[in-house]
Amino acid sequence: MIEQFFQTGGYFIEKQEHLYLLGDAILFLCFLIFVLYLFIFAVNSKRKPLYTYPGAKKKYRFAVLFPAYKEDQVILDSVNSFLKQEYPQELYDIIVISNQMTPETIDNLRQLPIKVVEVNSDKCTKIEAMQKAVEYIEIENLRYDNILILDADNVVSPTYLQEINNALYAGCSVLQTHRVAKNRDSSVAVLDSISEEINNSIFRKGHTRLGFSSALSGSGTAFEYDLFKETIEGYNGIGEDKYMERVLLFQNIYIEYLEDVYTYDEKVREKKDFYNQRQRWLTTQFSNLLSGIFKIPMAMLKGKWDYCDKLFQWIMPPRVLLLGFIILIALILTVLDFVASIKWWSLLILLGITFSIAVPDYLVDKRFTKAIISVPSLFILMFLNIFRIGGRQFSHTKHSNKKS
Repeated sequence: MIEQFFQTGGYFIEKQEHLYLLGDAILFLCFLIFVLYLFIFAVNSKRKPLYTYPGAKKKYRFAVLFPAYKEDQVILDSVNSFLKQEYPQELYDIIVISNQMTPETIDNLRQLPIKVVEVNSDKCTKIEAMQKAVEYIEIENLRYDNILILDADNVVSPTYLQEINNALYAGCSVLQTHRVAKNRDSSVAVLDSISEEINNSIFRKGHTRLGFSSALSGSGTAFEYDLFKETIEGYNGIGEDKYMERVLLFQNIYIEYLEDVYTYDEKVREKKDFYNQRQRWLTTQFSNLLSGIFKIPMAMLKGKWDYCDKLFQWIMPPRVLLLGFIILIALILTVLDFVASIKWWSLLILLGITFSIAVPDYLVDKRFTKAIISVPSLFILMFLNIFRIGGRQFSHTKHSNKKS
């Protein structure tokens, strides 16, 4: 009887050990695939660009859209910055879609050589604001070849539009410029700027080096006018960049990345803003993943690899969570099973190498070192955001004209 009891207990212990080993192996394989994916594209981001764009023989007409929701503090600086373009001024119109801004700001805008479309809605999303701009263009019977999207806080160089025109003339239908931080005045802003550049290296530069499409961002993007109008028609959700990626890539429309054309973008300064902004991003990523995942078999059969690649990106956890979970698992296994922990520590080293390749040297300074201590708290915020996916749909990140 006693012997049978011990045999049964031994069987259950052995079974639990097998389950533990299987679970560890499956979990490690998933994380390994994610890290190797990031590593491969980070390494390829160091390759020379596949294409360069000579001066265009034709200058296109542009509509430059500035959706501006409660952006009284920054919109005038951004518009005045853009008016310094070396591109012929008769070939582009700045259209500010003003929502919930003060009469004083609107009056100041109307004194500039631009167009202002007024919207009055507490929950007008960015894509709805752009739809209002297209509606205005159609009603006024204006004619443009291309659309350029900028955030209300963005500033650009005087050659910005000319360089975009060169790429569009060469045959690009959609392109993403290089967004960089215009402020690094808090630990959160420093880490946000690093995150942006990692995105640029892996999901834009690294991808285009291997012939894949660049990821779109929220601003600094240009489109052929008719394609843009068709793409945004009828959509009223948030996360317009991910929605547009999904629609464009399913049509096999290539998205180019102009790494030497800079769009200076304000980074969030406070943890609360980071928390809400990432919740919005996670919600839109999850929503677009669910909307697009059922088309993967058809996309694979038709060779739409950009589309499949994009859906895989959305399956991956955010990098802060990826880093945090690998560290946690490695620490726990160091106590419970040191031998099993070795592969996790090795994976952490590989992820660290990936980040070191992807982060530009100019960002590694004293502010970077100081900001590192904020990573654990951002990991906790991102983890909590998992439970907020699908929550509040409309949120606005406030901007200011505070200098870094």
